[in-house]
Amino acid sequence: MKRPVGLALERLHIAWDLLILALVVANLALLLFDSLYLLPPLNAAFEAVAPGWHAAYDRHVHANFIAIDLAFVSLFLLDVLLGWAVAIAERRYHRWFFYPFVHWYDVLGCIPLGGFRLLRVLRVISLLHRLQRVGMIDIRRWRLYGVYAKYYDILLEELSDRIAIRLLDNVQQQVRASDSLSRRVVGDVILPRKHQLIAEVSRRLEEMADTAYVANRDELMHYVGALVGRTLAESPEIRRLKRLPMGSQLARGLDETLRDLACRLLDEAVRGMRSPEFGHLVEHMTESGFDAWLQVDKHTDRVTEQVLIDMLEMLKEQVAVQQWRERYE
Repeated sequence: MKRPVGLALERLHIAWDLLILALVVANLALLLFDSLYLLPPLNAAFEAVAPGWHAAYDRHVHANFIAIDLAFVSLFLLDVLLGWAVAIAERRYHRWFFYPFVHWYDVLGCIPLGGFRLLRVLRVISLLHRLQRVGMIDIRRWRLYGVYAKYYDILLEELSDRIAIRLLDNVQQQVRASDSLSRRVVGDVILPRKHQLIAEVSRRLEEMADTAYVANRDELMHYVGALVGRTLAESPEIRRLKRLPMGSQLARGLDETLRDLACRLLDEAVRGMRSPEFGHLVEHMTESGFDAWLQVDKHTDRVTEQVLIDMLEMLKEQVAVQQWRERYE
């Protein structure tokens, strides 16, 4: 729970922000109206519609426009100095003089010249952001913010898509201009990491075989048993054995023994895959296949180049899809 003093300061800060926001809006409205007042057609129309208001504005406001604007500027300058003092007291920035550089739009907006006065619009945005941060308003629920967010999203997506397509075009040109892309990939990327890649492939092969065996052990045992039984049933020697006295019992015993033996051999073979000897064997086999895969010729270069170009073309087609149409239609 906030202390009464802290709560009072926060309320005072919010009230001051609201006052400055109202003054900035009033000042911008005055700047806009006075700029339109200087246009002869609009000035004549204003005088024709409301001559009394026109005369009062010309005598009291337009004639003293610089003094009125300086009064606004004095308040804006006071806001900058108070904000700077609060930032120093709260140690908001790494150095005491960082404040005017962070809030450059507030500082430059205090200059009473035409181009700098437009920067006061940024002060409105800054104040709205501060009020949003303290929970006084929720800009995201405003209709104007929804329109802004929609078209900002569309603009950002279109710009990023164009940049991405341009970059992919440049990459395709680099691929086509390369003398031997495959050799460069092999020499600069793959060979320096050959041993790590072989070790990783070997490890994955061992893990894949072990995982597949554990997940399908019952089916494999059933298949091996059925294979042994079918082989024995088709053996002429077993058929002759069954015709002998007690031959059927001997054949069944032999069938069960061979089934059990085959299943045990399969289990032992899988356990042996976890041994260092089997790991070295897999690494040697992987290295042999790896070396064969790394052999590069002109045909390999052309295939590699075309594959990369087609992949980049596919990416360009995907990037070119206007996804914002699906969101807003």
